[in-house]
Amino acid sequence: MQQLLQEYLPILIFLAMATALALILIVAALVLAHRSPDPEKLSAYECGFNAFDDARMKFDVRFYLVSILFIIFDLEVAFLFPWAVAFGGLSMVAFWSMMVFLGVLTVGFAYEWKKGALEWA
Repeated sequence: MQQLLQEYLPILIFLAMATALALILIVAALVLAHRSPDPEKLSAYECGFNAFDDARMKFDVRFYLVSILFIIFDLEVAFLFPWAVAFGGLSMVAFWSMMVFLGVLTVGFAYEWKKGALEWA
């Protein structure tokens, strides 16, 4: 049992150091931070729009469409990084499956571009 507890000791030390660092940074921010609140800083601002009264008010959804498209394509491109790191040890099947993936990604991007989803005005 003593051996098992000694294996967890580095994890406990890491957690203690992380907690101590977090507390030090929070206290330092509270002590050293420059506070100058003004109405502009304290105003509500979300998603590229100023706050408005009625939740049922009409607004332009193109902002959300562009952000969703960015998230989709950004996540798909994120799959390229592990593939690129392991590129030297990949088989031809892995290479061509990524080419198919990139082809689908390109076709989707071309479709969105043709439909005008990336046009703001």
